[in-house]
Amino acid sequence: MKQNKFMKFMTSRALILTLQVVASGVLLYFVYLTKLLPVKYFAILAAVLAVLVLLFWIIIQTGKKKIVEGKTSKRTIISKVLSLIVSIVLVIGSTFAARGNTFLNNVQTTTQKYAINVIVLKDGDYGTASLDGLKGVNFGRSYEKEKATLNKALAQMEETIDTQKYTTYDTYSQLADALYNKEVDAIVVGTQYKSMLELNHEGFDEETRIVKTYEFDKKAKSVTTAVTDVTEKPFNVYVTGIDTYGSVSTVSRSDVNLIVTVNPKTKQILMTSIPRDCEIELHKNGKMDKLTHTGIYGVEETISTIEDFLDLDVNYYARTNFSGITNIIDALGGVTVDSDYEFTTRHGNYHIVKGENELDGDKGLCFVRERYNLPSGDYDRGRNQQKLLKAMLNKAMSPKIITNFQRILTAIEGCFETNMSSDEIKSLINMQLDDNAEWELFNVQIDGDGYTTEDTYSMHGAACYVMKPYQSYVRKIKKLIDRVENGDKLTDKDVKGLGNDSNTDTDAE
Repeated sequence: MKQNKFMKFMTSRALILTLQVVASGVLLYFVYLTKLLPVKYFAILAAVLAVLVLLFWIIIQTGKKKIVEGKTSKRTIISKVLSLIVSIVLVIGSTFAARGNTFLNNVQTTTQKYAINVIVLKDGDYGTASLDGLKGVNFGRSYEKEKATLNKALAQMEETIDTQKYTTYDTYSQLADALYNKEVDAIVVGTQYKSMLELNHEGFDEETRIVKTYEFDKKAKSVTTAVTDVTEKPFNVYVTGIDTYGSVSTVSRSDVNLIVTVNPKTKQILMTSIPRDCEIELHKNGKMDKLTHTGIYGVEETISTIEDFLDLDVNYYARTNFSGITNIIDALGGVTVDSDYEFTTRHGNYHIVKGENELDGDKGLCFVRERYNLPSGDYDRGRNQQKLLKAMLNKAMSPKIITNFQRILTAIEGCFETNMSSDEIKSLINMQLDDNAEWELFNVQIDGDGYTTEDTYSMHGAACYVMKPYQSYVRKIKKLIDRVENGDKLTDKDVKGLGNDSNTDTDAE
């Protein structure tokens, strides 16, 4: 008897409809917290949920009369089942909304990760050794650009294998040579100096093995200029891609360097690409170096250096790595990119046709990494990076982003970071969903003459390829950025010959 009463209670219309009402309220609460949906869409959602509750109530009530008459009401049973299904769907939607809100609230970061690696040769005497197996061997190290983090790593290492003997080298290229020449059995070096280790050993990644990694967090200096309302005022975003997998916070070279100038009122975006090899004056000491090397000294140094170079204020930065690019493209369902050239990528061995290419995550990453098989090398790679970012932005600004919201969150967790606040990100998404406006995207690129020098700050004494920028390009691009910020509408004519098409004007000085 008690069991029958319990079952009747569990299947009662009052309980089932109450569950639906509660589930609807919870969903509306979490959607409201995200602040992503414009008021009009939120009102529509609330109205739909209310109508569903009312509809199920009416159907169940009409079926109640048959039950009173001693008849079975299939309509009532089906309505109760459907109401339960709707409640379950609403609960799942609430978890998605809650997760999205948590992610957006935590996406802002102010820390950088310094990674120190213990490295051996794969074909060396200690190619398969663990850290314990390296006790008593001869280690190599360099204090050329780092000291504090390296000393911390050495101290932690010696807690495991006791005090060791070290040979110190003046430069990182000498350190790598020592490992290959078997002057030392292992080296201890920061991840950010990989390019210097590869100087005389192109296959360094494939020919060596990381035995142990020590990581240290450091608070990044605030160097950006705040914007009070990103839906009303123009702003600049420094977009960078670092040459690593894993944690995006790891300090490393800045291989992708884009300044994205956004005017939310005119709905125009100008993307300015600066090649990684661009010769540029470091902010911290006025020395000349390659732009990619500024990432070694932290994102704040790269931002300050670019601000000096283009005479602008960077308001925000967004940072990703190899893992991030791959995951985001896949979450977007792939992108379509129009290539200026037919070529095969060195990484992945993908064949790219001249014209439209459908790219998934891995193919997209290999597309923007390629430079050796392109006519103008790094210059063409910079243009391809712009093409890919443009394709990703077009896909992301579509209302369909809501249907892929969960996949996108999963994709970018851990491989994307920014100093833009969650409220600013939410307001931009809300604005786009509200007006569904079409944006005009323009892209330009710094160009220059390439040459080899041994006078770069980060790799002094080693032959490095750099690109000396054309000052005429720099001045023109500065003016274009100013125009976008001031609300002047750009046209294709304004950016012609500045790296946005295959017939680039070489107005050099």
